[in-house]
Amino acid sequence: MDHPEELSALLRRFGREECAQEPLYVALCGLAADDARLCALLAEVPPEQRKVNLLLAALHERVLAGAAPELAAYYPSAGGERTPDAGLAAALAACVEREWPALVRQLRHGATQTNEVARGAAIWPALGAAAAATGARQLALLDFGCSAGLNLGVDRYRLRYRCGDGGWHERGAARDEHGAAEIEALWLSAAPPPADTGWRLALRHGLDPAPVDVADPVRLRWLQACLWPHDARRRERLARAAAQLRTLPHALTRADDCIAAIGPWLAGLPAGVQPVLLTSWVLYYLGAAELARLRETADRLALGHGLAWICGELPALSAQLLAPPPLPALPPGEVASSATLWTLRWPQAGRVAERALGWSHPHGRWVAWL
Repeated sequence: MDHPEELSALLRRFGREECAQEPLYVALCGLAADDARLCALLAEVPPEQRKVNLLLAALHERVLAGAAPELAAYYPSAGGERTPDAGLAAALAACVEREWPALVRQLRHGATQTNEVARGAAIWPALGAAAAATGARQLALLDFGCSAGLNLGVDRYRLRYRCGDGGWHERGAARDEHGAAEIEALWLSAAPPPADTGWRLALRHGLDPAPVDVADPVRLRWLQACLWPHDARRRERLARAAAQLRTLPHALTRADDCIAAIGPWLAGLPAGVQPVLLTSWVLYYLGAAELARLRETADRLALGHGLAWICGELPALSAQLLAPPPLPALPPGEVASSATLWTLRWPQAGRVAERALGWSHPHGRWVAWL
C-alpha cells in the first residue's frame, strides 16, 4: 500500500471510524490525507505495521518531548487548550518539516504499545475463572506481548464496577492502598462481578520483542504517546500503574520469538503454581502462520504442562472451538465491531477445554461477563 491514494484513504477511514472521541485526531487524519508529505511519512512504516495510530503516536511523542511547540497548543496532554482550527495545518507542517528524521526513525522501528491498564477490568475476573477451572490458588502469569507489563499488576489495582442499578461494586486492591491505579468500568451483566475466590499472583513475567522499562523516561513517554491526547484518566492510570509496577517483583524478557520462549518459562517455574498465559489484543498483530504456531504451542503445553490460556481478542481470533456468545446491549455510542471476546482454554480430562468468559470494550470501559 504505497500508492498515495491508498494511504490517503487509509487516513480518512481511520479518522472517520476510529477517532470519534478524539476531535484532534479526526482533524489530523483529514489534514494528513490531503498532504502528500504526510502520506509519504506514513509510507515509511513497514507494511505489516502500517497503522495510522502509529503515525499519530509518533507525532504525539514529539509533542510530549517538547519538540513541537506549535502542535502542543492543541494537545491537552501537553497542557494545550486550543481546539482544531485553521492554524492546525501550519503547526502540523512545521512539526513534520523539523522533526522528519525523528519521525521516520520512530515509524520504521516503533510499534504502538498502548498497554491499556483498564483491560484489568476483564483480566481480573478472567484470572479468577482460570483459578476456579484449574482448582489452583497460586498463579504464575505470563503476559505475552506485554509491552511494559503493566497488566502484571492487575491484582493490585482498585477495580470499581458500576452496575445497571447505579450501584458500585469494588474488587481488587483495598480502598486505602496508597497510589493504587483505579479502573472504573460499566458492568453490563445481571449478576454482580465475581467475588475474590482467594487466588493470588505468585509470579509475574512478561514477554515482548521490545519490552518497555517504565523506569526509562523516554520509553515511558512512548507509552504515553500511544494514548489519546484528551484522555487524562488514561494518562493518570498509566502513571500510577507504572509507579506500582516498579515496586512489584516481576520479570520482563525480550524475545525475538516469544512463542518459542513460552516453553522455557514453563520449565523454570517452581512446583505448586498454576501457569497462566495471557494474550490481550496481541493476536491481531500476528500473521496466520504465527497464530497457528501459537495455538499449537499453547495446546501442547496445556496437555503436557498444565498451561491455561486467557485470551482477550476480536472473536475471530479468540474463540477456537466455540461460536461467540451473543453480545449484550451496548451503552450508547459504543460499537460492536471492536468488542473483545474473553476466552479460557485449560487442560481437562486429557483434552483442551475452552469456555467463553465474557465481552469487554477493548480499553475496558465496559464488561459483560457470562
